Amino acid sequence: MQILQIEHKVSNYDNWKKAFDSDPLNRKKMGVKRCQVYRQEDDPGNVIIDLYFDRSENLKATLVALQNLWKKVDGTIIFNAKTRVLDIKEIVDL
Repeated sequence: MQILQIEHKVSNYDNWKKAFDSDPLNRKKMGVKRCQVYRQEDDPGNVIIDLYFDRSENLKATLVALQNLWKKVDGTIIFNAKTRVLDIKEIVDL
């Protein structure tokens, strides 16, 4: 399983969350299996999203779609989006 991790700044979390929840890419159709959203405690304008995928092809297609979407909203809803791809190697429940 892989994670597409996204990190960016938002000027207004509530407005960003409405846009995120509207799901313009249809995450399920893109192959997202799970999604987690984080806000940094000491910087609540910094948002991190983890999108979980079973297939790397779906992750890559989602990344391209996101980059195209961000061209339209960077500087208004989000700022300075960064991404990284993570491979899950181990999950241990304690």
